[in-house]
Amino acid sequence: MPKLKTHSGIKKRVRITKTGKVMRRRASGNHFLEKKSAARKRQFAGMEVMGGKQAKNIKRKLGL
Repeated sequence: MPKLKTHSGIKKRVRITKTGKVMRRRASGNHFLEKKSAARKRQFAGMEVMGGKQAKNIKRKLGL
């Protein structure tokens, strides 16, 4: 069976930790920021751990 190519979109948007967790950025933090409260904008900062079936599918697309 041939090698599988890494999904280009996924490799730009997520990263895998040493323990194998999938980290992603939170949505809604790029535009229309004027109407969002400061507390809400702070929530968008940083990375979030993905879990369950979503994480499993992403690992498959990354070839892990």
